[in-house]
Amino acid sequence: MSIIETGATLHVAHRDNHTHRDVNGGWLRPAVFGAMDGLVSNLALMTGVAGGAVSQQTIVITGLAGLAAGAFSMAAGEYTSVASQRELVQAELDVERRELRKHPVDEMEELAALYVARGVEPALAREVAMQLSKDPEQALEIHAREELGIDPDDLPSPTVAAVSSFGSFALGALLPVLPYLLGATALWPAVLLALVGLFGCGALVARVTARSWWYSGLRQLVLGGAAAAVTFGLGTLFGAVV
Repeated sequence: MSIIETGATLHVAHRDNHTHRDVNGGWLRPAVFGAMDGLVSNLALMTGVAGGAVSQQTIVITGLAGLAAGAFSMAAGEYTSVASQRELVQAELDVERRELRKHPVDEMEELAALYVARGVEPALAREVAMQLSKDPEQALEIHAREELGIDPDDLPSPTVAAVSSFGSFALGALLPVLPYLLGATALWPAVLLALVGLFGCGALVARVTARSWWYSGLRQLVLGGAAAAVTFGLGTLFGAVV
C-alpha cells in the first residue's frame, strides 16, 4: 500500500507539510539579540561592580540602571537601524519604479535575461517577462525580488523591532537583579540564575535553528560566563587599586 495514492493526495500532503517559518528577522533577531545582550551585559556589569567589594545596594542600583539604560538604548538603536534600512529599500524601489515607467521595454528585456541566465529558454523567458510586466506593481515586485533580493510587501517593521528589543533586553537584564530584589544578600544566586537563563535562551533559540538545544545552550552559557568572570576579575583588580 502506497503512502500517497493519487496526484491530488500528493498535492495536499506537500501543501500541508511544505511550510516555512518567517526568516526575515522582523522580531526574532532583535528579540534574541536583546535577551542575550540583556543577560550578558547586566550580569557582567553587576559582577564587575561586585568585584570591587561594594555594598548590596550599589549592586542592585547598578543592575536596575543597566536594565533601564540598556533597554532604551537597544530599542532606539533597533528602531533607527530598521527604519534606515526601510528608507534605503524604499529609495531603491523608487529608482526601480521610475525605470519601469521610463524604460518598460528595457526592463522587460532585463527580466527576460535574468530568467535566461537561470536556464529558461530565451523565447519562453521573454514570454514570461512580457506577461509579468503587464501589471506595473507586479513588475516592480518581481524586479525587487530578482535584482534587490527583497520582498516589498514584507519589510521589517521598526516599531516591532524596537518593542521586541526593549522587552527582551529588559527581561534578560532582570534575571541577574531578581535574586537581590527577592532578598538575596550574596552574588552567587544572581550569577546562577543568569547562567541558567543563558542556557535556557540558547536552548530556546535552537528550536528555530538547525543546532541542537544543548549545543546552543552551552554556547551561550560559556560566552556569558566568560564575560562575567572577566568583568569580576577586572572589578576586583580595580577595586584593590582604588
